[in-house]
Amino acid sequence: MDIQNMTTMTQDQMNSLWNFNCHDPFSILGIHALETDRGLKTVIRVYLPGAAAIRGESAEPEILYGAVNAEEPVVEVKASKKTTSKKNAKAAPKATKTKTAKTSKAKSPRASKTKTAQDDAKKLVFDFLKIGDSGFFEAVLDMEFQPFFYRLHITLDNGIQYSVIDPYAFLPVLTDFDCHLIKNGTHYELYKKLGANIVRHQGFSGVQFAVWAPNAKSVSVVGNFNSWDGRRHPMRMIGDSGVWEIFIPELGENELYRFEIHAQDGRLLTKSDPFAKWSEMRPATASVTTHLDGYKWDDKLYMDTHYATRVFGSPMNIYEVHAGSWQRDPSNPDRFLSWNELADRLIPYLKEMGYTHVEFLPIMEHPLDESWGYQVTGYYSPTSRFGSPDEFRRFVDICHQNEIGVILDWVPAHFPKDSYALGRFDGTACYEHADPRQGEHPDWGTYIFNLGRKEVSNFLIANAMYWLREFHCDGLRVDAVASMLYLDYGKKDGEWVPNKDGGNINYDTLEFLKHLNSIMGRLAPHAILIAEESTSFPCITRPPERGGLGFHYKWNMGWMNDFLSYMKHEPVHRKYHHNLITFSMVYAYSENFILVLSHDEVVHGKGSMLGKMPGDNWQKFANLRLAYAYQFAHPGKKLNFMGNDFGQFREWNEKQSLDWHLTSWETHGKLHQMFKTLSHIYKSESPFWEVDHAPEGFEWISCDDADNSIVSFIRRDAHGATILCAFNFTPVPRTPYRIGLPIRGHWQEIFNSDSEMWGGGNIGNAGEIHSEETPWQNRPFSANIQLPPLGAVFFKFIGE
Repeated sequence: MDIQNMTTMTQDQMNSLWNFNCHDPFSILGIHALETDRGLKTVIRVYLPGAAAIRGESAEPEILYGAVNAEEPVVEVKASKKTTSKKNAKAAPKATKTKTAKTSKAKSPRASKTKTAQDDAKKLVFDFLKIGDSGFFEAVLDMEFQPFFYRLHITLDNGIQYSVIDPYAFLPVLTDFDCHLIKNGTHYELYKKLGANIVRHQGFSGVQFAVWAPNAKSVSVVGNFNSWDGRRHPMRMIGDSGVWEIFIPELGENELYRFEIHAQDGRLLTKSDPFAKWSEMRPATASVTTHLDGYKWDDKLYMDTHYATRVFGSPMNIYEVHAGSWQRDPSNPDRFLSWNELADRLIPYLKEMGYTHVEFLPIMEHPLDESWGYQVTGYYSPTSRFGSPDEFRRFVDICHQNEIGVILDWVPAHFPKDSYALGRFDGTACYEHADPRQGEHPDWGTYIFNLGRKEVSNFLIANAMYWLREFHCDGLRVDAVASMLYLDYGKKDGEWVPNKDGGNINYDTLEFLKHLNSIMGRLAPHAILIAEESTSFPCITRPPERGGLGFHYKWNMGWMNDFLSYMKHEPVHRKYHHNLITFSMVYAYSENFILVLSHDEVVHGKGSMLGKMPGDNWQKFANLRLAYAYQFAHPGKKLNFMGNDFGQFREWNEKQSLDWHLTSWETHGKLHQMFKTLSHIYKSESPFWEVDHAPEGFEWISCDDADNSIVSFIRRDAHGATILCAFNFTPVPRTPYRIGLPIRGHWQEIFNSDSEMWGGGNIGNAGEIHSEETPWQNRPFSANIQLPPLGAVFFKFIGE
């Protein structure tokens, strides 16, 4: 059959769709002007393999039947006329209605109109000609050309019938300005334009699909709505942006979809959406449509009064949590708790224990439970393990209503090589470097983001903005910053490429982090940015305008390593390693630090916090009480991993719940209560946190009594309130032990880790000490104190 004589299309046009080599299917399909010897007529083309017959019917934009409601849950999106292909079309479709086949008059898409039976009678109905077995259908209308929307009533070869509004009658949602911002790497709300977004466009509600695949031959969106057939919805590339887009009217939430990409080398790739806002439960990998703005927040007061710089002079006691193993359902240990269940259980626990923030190991979608979330495949998708995106929003909302901040671990350093995810996204290196010396991490077996590519840095910066603004999260802890900063991180000679100056610093990372932190300070001023950086790279927490990277805080890995190394030593040997607990004050003010006892310290054979402590059972618990007291008294904000606070004995295992039954055991229960008391003392006593990052907040009393393994110091707030802290790292009671005092007067004992309430021997100071006129340790006054074995005592100055 000679189908060429049956259609107004050229053979090349048909071939481009058959062969998946068409950058602009809208230039062929949809409604177009047709030049004839009688003037411009109208032609409508459809490509629908498997269809037997199609009938068309003009369709009104939904908003013609009622006034526009500003409270509608979908977003009104302005269309761009400039990005429309002009190859075949003489005019772009607008929200109009064709009254008859003879006349055509445009109406405003915002006009309010009441639908009547007479309107139905005026609808234009027309049949399509099937172009052989090509899959193409065409209707040539004997009417002056005037774009209009229309519904396709389709009968498939198997007899199934359905109807759709033709997506090829619509203008792009993406505008020229969007494309300009994307190419410049400054589209900070890119997630509202890429991915799958439920919008109202040209009067119709539906889903706009858009994906960046700059080197693809063609891209289609596939899903349940088109039987996963890539021929049904080929997308158009918008200009030279590399972004492919299609708006499909009448789609809504909970649609499964993927992108089908034809690579230049002929491979067919099926990819999850990089901007998916929700995903199927692993091991399934499809993306899921969902709304962005349906949740009604109730945390306005919190959001209006919390901002990042306020935290510097506030208590910050972070509880680090792996949401999948904090608790499990006892009746079904393999089931994860939902966000709603965590809201009911975790938030009251945080309040009771005196925590100010909860920090989650990555909750972005990831395929492998054993990765703990650090190998992310869905950067914009809260993992479906714990429920829907709105359920996570509700969790954050309730946290805020209870004055609990929410911090997320975030992984811009690397991503896994799963074939359905970001790697070689369009058959080429889009998100990663093409050169494996730059683009692959040999230790982790992952790809490294090409941060020098503006579209890639924009993907990540918009992602940070997404979690902070769309989910109201209070901060991000940026994982593995050292691996981003150093080109030779984890690599041998010959496995890395020096920078332009021959060095090992990644200049692209420097610019990316400065850009990230600067724009977050402007557009998300409530957010705290924290770096997990394990080297001594300078100025991590200095503002970019002062030569720094702009983070608010840095994990103090040096303190953690030194302190845990010291605590592991038998007390009799600690005097030989005294510098391990004093050296941290040499650099304490070089950065804004968080003192961390994190998940990394209780896995991979390192033992639990309790397991690290030397001695018999009594000494283990005494050492751990002492360790926590030192952490809380030392300058710097605080972080502890779940299970630390009650003395989890075994290492953390992501596959099972913490051993909560231990809290009913006497020793663990008393430790738990001590940690709770210590947390609340920390929160209530401003000397422990108000001047954390300046020398005025700390003063050594004695840092050189190595023979006795004793240290003591003063903590002060901005108004002069003073707390004396003394620590005995041996099991020998120091009764009495003279200590120098800077002020004459009475000092109240507000904490003693050896209290019998916590399982100690109850060596104490009867509630207070009084200064004596005896100079000691270069101080004008002093007092004899009872310093318990493996114990810590805090004294608050209460006046003369």
